[in-house]
Amino acid sequence: MPARFVQIADVAETLNISARQAYGLVASGELPAIKVGKSWRVEVAELENYIQRAYAQTRTRVESGTVDAD
Repeated sequence: MPARFVQIADVAETLNISARQAYGLVASGELPAIKVGKSWRVEVAELENYIQRAYAQTRTRVESGTVDAD
């Protein structure tokens, strides 16, 4: 059975961002997470939902012509 939750380091690796940026997503509420002891955990399904929302936002920006070159 695959793991239901991943650590922040795994989130950062999956998204190719820093752990600090991953914590920022959790702190802002963009990426739901739970705290287990002293560590944060993100449900794999929530990470996938975040990725799908990001794709949808990007599609909307592309369609409206507001994509930045960055």
